[in-house]
Amino acid sequence: MKVLVVEDEPAMVELLRYNLEAEGFDVASAHDGDEALVVIEEQNPDMLLLDWMLPKISGIEICRRLRRDPKHGNLPIIMITAKGEEADRVRGLDVGADDYISKPFSPAELLARIRAVLRRRNPDVSGETLNISNVAMDLVAYKVNRGGRELRLGPTEFKLLRYFMERSGRVLSREQLLDGVWGQNVYVEDRTVDVHIRRLRKALNGEGEPDLIRTVRAVGYCFERA
Repeated sequence: MKVLVVEDEPAMVELLRYNLEAEGFDVASAHDGDEALVVIEEQNPDMLLLDWMLPKISGIEICRRLRRDPKHGNLPIIMITAKGEEADRVRGLDVGADDYISKPFSPAELLARIRAVLRRRNPDVSGETLNISNVAMDLVAYKVNRGGRELRLGPTEFKLLRYFMERSGRVLSREQLLDGVWGQNVYVEDRTVDVHIRRLRKALNGEGEPDLIRTVRAVGYCFERA
């Protein structure tokens, strides 16, 4: 899971990187508001740790813009700031932050808040299973069923469905799917994504069942919660 740390203090970035990587997170960083928006678009992180006071574009403004963006509107955001007044906390939450933590804080508290936000955002995801709508995915036995009907998926379709379900409700571009499922160092054409999504839909959607994968014209695909 990729966490983007948006913070202009290098020492704080390194502290967060060290503790997050120790917990198994993949960490990217940005040092000002403009860079943060570019990294979000290019890397599609799974969570944002966002400092309030940033050069160029403030954390509050970034949060506001993301919540208005259909592509990134569901991105989990924790505001990190030296501001500790109640009015500032309320303002951060009002613009769409999921949680708020004031400096100084302990790494243990931040990690607990990250886990809590992820649970609230996606309560149907546990360490060994994914259960969204009527689709159940066993990540240990590599089995998937929908409404009790076992699905026959190839390895790539299994990885693609897992990537979708772990990010349900988020619109994912073909480039993001290529990077997340095939890897950033593997050359695969965009149309390969479409081929595998057609195969996944064929296996996933039985007669009379709604299509859980929504095509977003000129953007990509989204796994819907029924």
